[in-house]
Amino acid sequence: MNIPIAYEDNWLLVADKPSGLLVIPTPRHEQRTLTSILNEDLEKGGLTYRLHPCHRLDRETSGLIIYAKGKSVQKKMMDEFKHKKVKKTYIAFLQGILSRNEGQINNPIEGLSAITKYKVMQRRKDFTVAKIMPLTGRTNQIRIHFKNIGHPVVGETKYAFRRDFKLKAKRLCLQAKELEFLHPVTCKRINITSKLDGYLKGFLDTHNH
Repeated sequence: MNIPIAYEDNWLLVADKPSGLLVIPTPRHEQRTLTSILNEDLEKGGLTYRLHPCHRLDRETSGLIIYAKGKSVQKKMMDEFKHKKVKKTYIAFLQGILSRNEGQINNPIEGLSAITKYKVMQRRKDFTVAKIMPLTGRTNQIRIHFKNIGHPVVGETKYAFRRDFKLKAKRLCLQAKELEFLHPVTCKRINITSKLDGYLKGFLDTHNH
């Protein structure tokens, strides 16, 4: 499986995860995960180091994910996430038309504070294209927050019923599109952007009115 690599140096690798792939196994012990595929490729190439994920993306979400080449760099990078020093930007297609051009959702998730900012980029006939900046990192935060305000992500099946919305998609229309952080070793500011993935691009092309 050819996983696109968006960035690489001596310490970090940023992969562009396809939708439908787990980052690490769940308790069901899936064999094929993004991490296992990337590490198998390293082994085949005769490289001795291992890649360790520094954060997570849902199985259904596509986009950028940072891997560390070694445990000590992983710890430094995970500390940056913990201290909210990594700026993450997602693109989502949201059901219906959001009336405000930008806003912030502050609904707690499982009793913990959760904050999501958004900006509307385009309004289409049945959905809104938005840029989303989660300021906290709760599990499934974006999906839960937009369901809470009545505009779930297009293709959502976990937090919304498909039958409630006439606009259908084969997968969740959510992509982790941009990452900005201070490199844990060189201390340089790193900014990585991925292209809109093929399915999402196609969805926009076929729903262009």
